[in-house]
Amino acid sequence: MFFHIVLERNMQLHPRHFGRDLREKLVSKLMKDVEGTCSGRHGFIVAITGIESVGKGLIRDGTGFVTFPVKYQCVVFRPFKGEILEAVVTMVNKMGFFAEAGPVQIFVSNHLIPDDMEFQSGDVPNYTTSDGSVKIQKESEVRLKIIGTRVDATEIFCIGTIKDDFLGVISDPGTNA
Repeated sequence: MFFHIVLERNMQLHPRHFGRDLREKLVSKLMKDVEGTCSGRHGFIVAITGIESVGKGLIRDGTGFVTFPVKYQCVVFRPFKGEILEAVVTMVNKMGFFAEAGPVQIFVSNHLIPDDMEFQSGDVPNYTTSDGSVKIQKESEVRLKIIGTRVDATEIFCIGTIKDDFLGVISDPGTNA
């Protein structure tokens, strides 16, 4: 799920960046340092949408660097248990498959794949129904449900299932649709 929140961060800036465009340098450094990162508490920071305030700088003794407290608005992505996501399959093996929904990697165990689908090894490993009508392979798009999450300091891991109504393959790269 996506959220628009306000976060705060202390930014260090080298004295060579001081001048008329100090604020622009701070904002560009903030975007470079923060966008695309993950905090376990808030989720993946997708984009900075605005700067609320830049506090007064504090000079660091001995280095000349200045630390500015910056309050900014951003869009974050944080998956929750029970959420339905659309993801792209990145790897298939006999244990299940891995899929990515944006920055989140989701593992779907073979126990959480419908019983009528069996693993087929070969050049392109996949899960196929007995009649061959549905196939899950690398680059397939699937709709899945998150049944568990584990949050670390800098990463979020998810377990998903496609063993439920209206879940499964959305598009198959093997067919030209």
